[in-house]
Amino acid sequence: MRILITGAGGSAAYNFYDALKLAFDDLYTVGADARPQHLELIDVDKKYIVPLVTDPNYIDTINKIIEKEKIDFVHPQPDVEVNFLSKHADKINAKIFLPSFDVVEACHDKMTFNKILREKGVAVPKAYHIKTPDDLKHALDDLLKLQPKVWLRAIRGAGSRGSLPINSFYQGDAWIDYWRNFRGIDYGDFMASEFLPGHEFAWQSLWFNGELITAQARERLEYIFGNLTPSGQTSSPSVAKTVNRDDINEIGQAAVKAVTDKPHGVFCVDMKEGFDGIPKVTEINVGRFFTTSNFFAHAGLNMPQMYVELGLNGKLSGPKPKQLNPLKDDLYWVRMIDMGYKLIDGNSWTSSKI
Repeated sequence: MRILITGAGGSAAYNFYDALKLAFDDLYTVGADARPQHLELIDVDKKYIVPLVTDPNYIDTINKIIEKEKIDFVHPQPDVEVNFLSKHADKINAKIFLPSFDVVEACHDKMTFNKILREKGVAVPKAYHIKTPDDLKHALDDLLKLQPKVWLRAIRGAGSRGSLPINSFYQGDAWIDYWRNFRGIDYGDFMASEFLPGHEFAWQSLWFNGELITAQARERLEYIFGNLTPSGQTSSPSVAKTVNRDDINEIGQAAVKAVTDKPHGVFCVDMKEGFDGIPKVTEINVGRFFTTSNFFAHAGLNMPQMYVELGLNGKLSGPKPKQLNPLKDDLYWVRMIDMGYKLIDGNSWTSSKI
């Protein structure tokens, strides 16, 4: 089994690779990334520097790697490569397991995604596309009636890109001005939405030709360096735990089916509780796994393994897992920069109180 992982210098790709190592003895992995320094951190069999997807030589470079390394399957982890490869899958000379381009594009535009789900009756936060300063003023006038602050964020990007809780026009306009001058995005690239103060959940699911293979939810409890960010979070948890709730399972499935009648591939749904305790969907990370995909793999639910098997052969090598709640509640995943990670049963903490 010969697999090419793109974005292999990132932690999400590393954790995907970690999950595969738990499952396969006959694994030959090749890592590709545009950043040579970060690529040094992943212990794959071969590493290649590739251009960005915006480079006209990107497809040719990927296909040269596929030919040279006899690659069977390509897994794109970064959103930009998921988007690009879903659009140009017919030009890649190896198997890829991705939703169609229109589904990926709908999920990557968070404002469009919010509108689609709202029209399909799925719970989402009230949101406005911020195209002008007047749009920002109007959004604040309305949304501040719901909560004492508003969530301002970039429409595209991962890791809570461009996110900031605000309660005044001055704060929002200055934030957009900063991103205009230093990050290259402006009015038109932002949305303002209802602030959701409750618990945050990540529902990771795998589908094949419209059938749900399996899904498991976790709650994000703490964020890596969240105390250092203006928003207080980064979307990548330092502490998370498994949760089994019927409402989260129902909302997760409804969100996926709102964007496609025949889900195919990985759909990772983010949701957060409103002031009334009802989880509302904020986005779907589509075509690739959440950063901590190895959490469930170490707990016994190896979705990356199943994803590769389905992508290569259209079937699983072992028995099908439970569709919903395959793992028990209160399994904790604790991770920190330079300290690794650890799976802990919620009833088996090693620390003591004095």
